[in-house]
Amino acid sequence: MAKGRKKRSAIELGHDAFLDIVANLVGILIILVVVLGAQSTAVIEQVTEDEDATVVNLTNEEFATDQQLEVLAGVTMRAAAAQADSNRLERLVTQYDAELEARMEQRGMLMDLLSEAQAAWQAKQRDLDQDKLAAAKLQTELEITEQQLAQIRGERERIEGEPAPVVAVAHLPTPMAKTVFGEEIHLRLKDNRLSVVPLERLLEEIKDDLQRAMNGSRNGEIDGAVGPVRGYVARYAMDKSQGLISRGGTAQMATRVQLVGLMLEPMSEPYGQEIEKVFAGKSELDIELAGRDPNTTTITVWVYPDSFASFRRLKEVLYTRGFATAARPLPQNAKITGSANGSRSDAQ
Repeated sequence: MAKGRKKRSAIELGHDAFLDIVANLVGILIILVVVLGAQSTAVIEQVTEDEDATVVNLTNEEFATDQQLEVLAGVTMRAAAAQADSNRLERLVTQYDAELEARMEQRGMLMDLLSEAQAAWQAKQRDLDQDKLAAAKLQTELEITEQQLAQIRGERERIEGEPAPVVAVAHLPTPMAKTVFGEEIHLRLKDNRLSVVPLERLLEEIKDDLQRAMNGSRNGEIDGAVGPVRGYVARYAMDKSQGLISRGGTAQMATRVQLVGLMLEPMSEPYGQEIEKVFAGKSELDIELAGRDPNTTTITVWVYPDSFASFRRLKEVLYTRGFATAARPLPQNAKITGSANGSRSDAQ
C-alpha cells in the first residue's frame, strides 16, 4: 500500500516538474523575444536615422561614398539578422506552445488514468476491508464457540466425576385388580384439575326421560340432554320401539326403550379444583369421601394425558386413606362416554 502511494506521488511530482520546466522555457523565450524586439526596434530606428542622414548627405552630395554604402550594407544586414532571429524565436515559441499543449493533454490523460486507478484501488481496499471484517467476525464467533465447548467439556467432566445420586423410589404394593360392584365415585382429572362427576344423579334424570318417552307416541331414536348437575351435563341417545311379545301363551304388544349412548362433559373448560389445593386438604374430594366406607367404595378417575403425573400422586393419597382406585385413561380431547354394553371399572 505504501509502495503504491510512493509510486503515484513520484508520477505526479514528475509531471509537475516537467510542466514547470516547460513554463520556465516559455517565459525565457518570451523575454528573449521582447529583448530582441527592442533591439530590432533600436536597429531599425538607427538604420532609419542613417538612411535619413545618407539621404541628407545624398542631397547635399550627388553620389554616396563607398564608406556610406558599407555602413548602409552593415545596418541592413544587422536588421535582416535581427528579423531572422525574431522570426526564429517566434517559431520556437509557437513550437513550445504546441508541445506544452500536447504535454497538457498527455498530463490530463495520465491524471484520468491515475483517477481511475485510485478509484479501482479504493474499491479493492473496501472489498479487502469488508473481507477483513467478515474474517474478524468469524474469528470472534469461533473463539466464543470454542469457549462454550470448553465450558461444556468441563461441566461434563465435573458431572462424570460426581457420584451418582441415590434416588428414593416410592412405590405402592403390587395392585390386584378386581371388578367394582359396590359404591363407585367418578372423578375427572384434566389440566391438573380434579372434579367430581355426578354420574348417578345424571343417570337418574335420564331414567326419568326414558319413562316419559315410553309413555309418549314418538318411536325411533331420540336424542336428549339432562343437567347441569354440579357443573356437568349429560347428552344421550335412546331407541324406542314396539313389537309383539309372548306372555303366558298369548301375544301382546309391548314398548321397549333402550339407552343407546351417553356422553358427559363440564359446561366450561378448564373445570375443577387445582390438584395442589386438593392435596392441601378441605377440598371437594374430602367432602365427597366423608362418611364413605373404603371397603365398599371404589373411586374411578377419568384421567387425561396431561395429568398422568398428578394421577400418580392422587392414587397414593387415596391409597393412604384406604380407597381402591380405578383409572380410565382418555385421549386429550375426548369426552366421558358410556353405553348399555359398557364395562364396569377394575379397581386396584
